Amino acid sequence: MSAIDQYLKNNEDYAATRFPGLLPRSPAKHIAVITCMDSRMDIYAVLGLQPGDAHVIRNAGGIVTDAEIRSLAISQCVLGTSEVILVHHTDCGLLKLTGDVFKEQIQSDAGFKPSWVEPSFNDLAADVRSSIARVKLCSLLPNRSMVRGFIYDVRSGRLNEVT
Repeated sequence: MSAIDQYLKNNEDYAATRFPGLLPRSPAKHIAVITCMDSRMDIYAVLGLQPGDAHVIRNAGGIVTDAEIRSLAISQCVLGTSEVILVHHTDCGLLKLTGDVFKEQIQSDAGFKPSWVEPSFNDLAADVRSSIARVKLCSLLPNRSMVRGFIYDVRSGRLNEVT
């Protein structure tokens, strides 16, 4: 059985026994979380969230890009969120990634370089501060005053605030 087939089987169990029913479209806690896609970080468990509590926006590195600003604008303007939590984590793959080497690998495998820019960083706290500033300075977002950033320690499970 493939992993996807197993997940479909798991979904049948979820729908039959654990599905909470229809939840409101707007997050109950009025919060949006931008975090990394790293599979070691169960952001719902880390923050004590339940389905329907928050919008969770994930990408490689948890970096705030134009795509995340777009999602935050929808989250705030259409669905009523008013706070933003940014979460990076220790031992992040982007700490070891250099854009040129990555693009050259893709070019070698696919035959062409991708047109997108692959953001990376070498200092977690500095990138969290940069992401906080990007959200706070974005005039497209009506709710910019309550933005906080953290680094999740993959070894201890603890969040450390970046100021």
